[in-house]
Amino acid sequence: MRLPIRKPGKYTHLKPDQNLTEAKYNELKNKLDRLLLNRPRLAEEVKQLAELGDFSENAAYQIAKGRLRGVNQRILEIEDQLRRAVIIRPNRHSNIVQLGSSVTIATANRTKTFLILGSAETNPGRGIISSRSPLGAGLMGKMAGDKIKIKLAGQEEVEYKIIKIT
Repeated sequence: MRLPIRKPGKYTHLKPDQNLTEAKYNELKNKLDRLLLNRPRLAEEVKQLAELGDFSENAAYQIAKGRLRGVNQRILEIEDQLRRAVIIRPNRHSNIVQLGSSVTIATANRTKTFLILGSAETNPGRGIISSRSPLGAGLMGKMAGDKIKIKLAGQEEVEYKIIKIT
């Protein structure tokens, strides 16, 4: 069977954001430990299934080998991410928006508070945005009282005023 060859998308070769909170760093470390504990069991399963013989028609072997390959790939990715990680340590006494800052902004009709972190930890529904997002990038380096204009996808330009930085 021939697999289709697809052109890589524009986000294919982007490295994960290296800015992590200490909690996210510890979460990745724990995930890596769990994967490293599972790898010997998966390798043993592959070894046992390989002893059954004919690799071309041994579906269980192919599946187990794919699972092991996936775990090995994920281990390499997490190790690389942990090696390049930069822990976010916000300066709580700064009056400039930076990574780790909690920023309260106001538009014409509402006020909202956002926490600015790296893109690996975003959750807009909970008010956590990336420093690489349009709003996050616009806020970075600004001070309380500053106004910024952001053009969001499919909308007109929106003006935000920074009320408070913590």
